[in-house]
Amino acid sequence: MEPPQTAGEDPSSVFRQETEVRCRRRVAALSAPALSASRLTLPGVMDAEGRVDESRLRMHIFKNGGVSPSERGLAWRFLFGMYPCSSTALERSLLQEQLLVRYRVMKRKWQQFLPSAVRIQLNGTDAELFTAVRYFDEREAQTQQQAQGQSEEVKDRIAFLELQSQILFERVTFDQEELREAARIIDKDVPRTSRDLAYYQGEGLGNLLVLRDILITYAAFHPEVSYAQGMNDLCSRFLEVLDSEVDTFWSFSCYMEKFSRDFMADGLHRKIELEAALLKELDPPLYTHLVKDNMESFTFCHRWLLLGFQREFEHSDAICLFEILSCDHLELISQQVDRARYQERLGLKHCTEESLESPQQIFNTDFTFELFICAAILLDNRESLLRCRDDVQLIQFTTSLQGKLDLNSTVKKAESHFYNYCKRCARDYMNGHCRANSSKHEDFFYQLRSLFVLK
Repeated sequence: MEPPQTAGEDPSSVFRQETEVRCRRRVAALSAPALSASRLTLPGVMDAEGRVDESRLRMHIFKNGGVSPSERGLAWRFLFGMYPCSSTALERSLLQEQLLVRYRVMKRKWQQFLPSAVRIQLNGTDAELFTAVRYFDEREAQTQQQAQGQSEEVKDRIAFLELQSQILFERVTFDQEELREAARIIDKDVPRTSRDLAYYQGEGLGNLLVLRDILITYAAFHPEVSYAQGMNDLCSRFLEVLDSEVDTFWSFSCYMEKFSRDFMADGLHRKIELEAALLKELDPPLYTHLVKDNMESFTFCHRWLLLGFQREFEHSDAICLFEILSCDHLELISQQVDRARYQERLGLKHCTEESLESPQQIFNTDFTFELFICAAILLDNRESLLRCRDDVQLIQFTTSLQGKLDLNSTVKKAESHFYNYCKRCARDYMNGHCRANSSKHEDFFYQLRSLFVLK
């Protein structure tokens, strides 16, 4: 894996330049319609009409360690599903307008239902929040002025889309107490979002209020999930990269369709159990030491996994890692591995007829790549963990890692652990079903190895 860059660009300097531009732009825009017609310059990823080859995009992200910061915003709109990869530039222009109107209708609906939550509750001790409110109000006023300057044709089209959206959300109802409680917790968590980031400096403070409105809108229209602590940090990452309120809401919503369970109690336990099971496969003695009488010692791993190792890596590296994990490389590779294994079985003349049936899953596909990243960190710090005797020492250990991990080294080690895990599973399967034939085995493992880029 190599760090993302384009010709003549230094990734860290580009990231700083992007951040400076955003600071000058002040508070995030409500929408970013111009991006719908923009093009990705990644080789072989976008065709002439603007359609994206999703598999190539995901593979490019993994093999190159992400995309360059200058293209990240557009790439994320495809990666997380706001823009369908099959859409043309013209179709996305219409879609962008529709998503803008729908979001405004949704936001207005909860604000009319719960007027007390329209403004953040200020306690009088946080002067920066008062400043943030002022910057946010200025952006709202500018947005209204821009809307008034639209042509009659655009106003008519927007009015029609608003009517459609009102009909779409007409039957949506809210639970007043639940929504009020969600807004109360969001008002406590949003000010705690990492304000030291350049994105929230200066007039960027107003982005805290943008983040708040996105989270309340999400909670209102997803009552089965509502809001849980940690969502503010996750959504903040989307807002920083996309720099648009509407686009952040829809991209964050698409992401949560897949990962909302992780913010619930059963999802927390499931992640911990999976990480423990993987570590048991990779290092039984370390597993035994950590698990002790229960799996509570693995709880710290859940925060890593929930927030995509946000605090363990330098900020720009953490964004790259989140991008890498979101490309679902392991899931794609697992399918290719299974196909390679099945094709090899078909070619083994000495295998029994029974083995020629449809392929069975020999890898635990619940072991997603983020679990291997987590395992790589644990194994890399094995000796320190073995010296931990209680939860206090474990907390001290995890705190000592914040901002100090190396992205390239960690991803390469995770790739290696994944490859070795797949190889061992395949060998165990073939040893159990076929007679020894080293040349055939070597051929299969060559196919397996060729699916990876380990440098």
